[in-house]
Amino acid sequence: MARQGSSAPGTPPPAGPYTPAVRIGSIVAGSGQVGITADGLVLDGVAAQTRQAFTNLLAHLASAGASAADVISVRVFLTDVEHFDAMNEVYREFFSDPYPARSTIYVGLPAGLLVEIDAMAVLSNDGS
Repeated sequence: MARQGSSAPGTPPPAGPYTPAVRIGSIVAGSGQVGITADGLVLDGVAAQTRQAFTNLLAHLASAGASAADVISVRVFLTDVEHFDAMNEVYREFFSDPYPARSTIYVGLPAGLLVEIDAMAVLSNDGS
């Protein structure tokens, strides 16, 4: 099976040599997304950045044929443990029970960025 890359219009361009979403067969991997708008604006606060990161990530997954319902695993990278509750509130806007498996890791990110999120999705056998 060939690796197919995709990118959603209206999202920020990649900041390096990577593809925003890659699909092989029924598996779709979404690269880490941050709280930056398509025009390069870094949003204020972890809630706004989390919402934008998920918006960007789900748009890229959709460009490869996946939806939020197909997401099986999410990794959230936060710069501050104090942001965990605010991130969780926004997380619930995008997913419902049964939630995807998730890891939350505390990291350093470039100045002004508070959260980065990536995901893995698996499409149903019929490709939808």
